[in-house]
Amino acid sequence: MLHFPLSRVLLAVGAAFVLTQAVYAAPSCSPWAGSQVYNAGDYATYGGKTWRASWWTQGEQPGSSQWGAWQERPASECTPGDPSQPGQPGNGVPPEPKPTVGRNVGSYFTQWGIYDRNYKVYNLVQAGGDKQLTFLNYAFGNVYANGQCGMVTKAESGNGDGGDAWADYQRSFAANESVDGKADSWNDPLRGNFNQLRKLKLANPSLKVLISLGGWTWSKNFGTFAATDAGRKAMVSSCIDLYIKGNLPVGESAGGAGAALGVFDGFDIDWEYPGGGGLPTNSVDPNDKQNYTLLMAEFRNQLNALSTQNKRRYYLTAAIGSGVDKIRNTEPANYSSYLDWINVMTYDFHGGWEAKGPTNFQSNLYRDPAAPVTGDQVYYTVNDAVQTLVNAGVPRAKINVGLPFYGRGWTGVAAGPQSNGLYQVATGPAKGTYEQGIEDYRVLVNRSAKQFVSPVAKQLWTYDGNEFWSYDDPATIRGKLDFVRQQQLGGVFSWSLDGDDAQATLLKTSAEVRLDAAAAAKRKAAAAAAAAKAKAKAAQKQ
Repeated sequence: MLHFPLSRVLLAVGAAFVLTQAVYAAPSCSPWAGSQVYNAGDYATYGGKTWRASWWTQGEQPGSSQWGAWQERPASECTPGDPSQPGQPGNGVPPEPKPTVGRNVGSYFTQWGIYDRNYKVYNLVQAGGDKQLTFLNYAFGNVYANGQCGMVTKAESGNGDGGDAWADYQRSFAANESVDGKADSWNDPLRGNFNQLRKLKLANPSLKVLISLGGWTWSKNFGTFAATDAGRKAMVSSCIDLYIKGNLPVGESAGGAGAALGVFDGFDIDWEYPGGGGLPTNSVDPNDKQNYTLLMAEFRNQLNALSTQNKRRYYLTAAIGSGVDKIRNTEPANYSSYLDWINVMTYDFHGGWEAKGPTNFQSNLYRDPAAPVTGDQVYYTVNDAVQTLVNAGVPRAKINVGLPFYGRGWTGVAAGPQSNGLYQVATGPAKGTYEQGIEDYRVLVNRSAKQFVSPVAKQLWTYDGNEFWSYDDPATIRGKLDFVRQQQLGGVFSWSLDGDDAQATLLKTSAEVRLDAAAAAKRKAAAAAAAAKAKAKAAQKQ
């Protein structure tokens, strides 16, 4: 899983903030009464609108003065409900999402995408992408050197100590970049991405939102604290307190006890990777294989206890490496029993880290006997990853196939005997907008390079005589959706939303996995006919 450094995006935020605990109660909401005393932050409904007091007031009718104590707020912050039951609909707390019927369609929303890519939850809604998802994972939460989930605003030093609480829940979004068209106020206890996710859930009652822990950059401490029963218990308890109970550290006039209640419905554990293979600075324990299972069991046990207490379901999933070398370092049959589903990262098979090539596919469905690979890399395919997990005892219905919304590329690529650049030497990774060797689909789709598709590996690539890029387009994705149906798998997910185009083309295509085979075939045929027509029209203009 990708995770970009925060150093360049936190300059405007400044040094790390010291965050302390304070108490914030979820707002209650009742019709305005002239005799009642309202303090700052209290809510009331009046004239069909929702209002919040900015300071102490009594007898002042909401909306009677633009300079008065009352400020109009989104109804989603304070919907009529029973104030004594903050976990139920009402009080601005999203209710438990409805269970998913049919296959999963998920994606990752990146914390840092609001910066250089300027991709916000608002953009997902504007494209209609929110209606395609059954779950959304927020990337990432960090487990720090004390073995606990926490939040800071600090540029990552390379030691797993970074964070961006400002983006998470302290940044104020303007009305024109907010999901419901209402701006954050400077003293709202929940702002930032978390508040946008809360609004998203209120508008999509079936959507599950999970916090993804770890990722490539923040998996440093899993090995250490998963190694003991006490470490596992403390880690899980802290993560539940922070993300499920919503007890956020106070900073920048935001946070407090219960401030993020209802935002997250569970956890996606993205430990990269048990047994090693991630960053060289990550902790690795000789018993990672067993400890990974024990950590999943501890998350499930504590979530189940909270489910009994709150009378609702909480979700637990994992993002796992798809290579056979990663899978053999875990106990798939054992750990999968604790999970609702598994997000198999079936991408990044090859890329710019193999600087001189040979060029190869980054997310091919099947093996190509002509590919210049040996050892475990022979099995770097979507199909091999799935079959390895199934043979290891994972139920098919728990397997989600990963779809990359980005490509991997090289430059200085020789044409080769087929003049298409495939399996050829290179001079280095191709230049990308944000990082060498990687580019978003929304950029790649507009390149004029010639396209090729492997009839064996079922992967698209482009070659312009110099640069080679391997990525998924709608047609490639539809081939993978057919595979998911044929294999009777749980669904698909993607990394990540900010790589898609403004119309959410890839996300909407991936959601077709929820169609039955006949409906999918009709959709696929119509898309192919439209593409052929567009190609013919373009040829006539030349």
